[in-house]
Amino acid sequence: MNTDQLQTTWAPRMLSVLRIAAGLTFLCYGTEKILGFPAGRTPEVLSLSWSAGVIELVTGALLALGLFTRPAALVASGTMATAYFVAHAPRSFFPSINDGAGAILFCFVFFYIVFAGPGPWSLDARRNIAATGNV
Repeated sequence: MNTDQLQTTWAPRMLSVLRIAAGLTFLCYGTEKILGFPAGRTPEVLSLSWSAGVIELVTGALLALGLFTRPAALVASGTMATAYFVAHAPRSFFPSINDGAGAILFCFVFFYIVFAGPGPWSLDARRNIAATGNV
């Protein structure tokens, strides 16, 4: 298999893998804040942290499933940009010092997914096949 065939075959699949991994990781932050699992720490209801947890829970699940992927990724990306500038950047300019590297990475991975789409292993792709009849 040459490089072009490899890219054509595997690049879309790896996009799906990236989306699933990022979505499941993001979902973990939401389950911790909203459901108290696994750490059992839950913020006060309707606080900024609680609101972020709801967004992490919902968009993380949608991204992992590949359902409404682009809008979910846009909301998740914006949430992480906000988290960085509100919670991390005031502590230091440098992400390695302010613990903001995760927020930056989530922000840009989700922003990429807004434009790249969900990949072939997604419910959005299934819905598109069902709607158009094209495989």
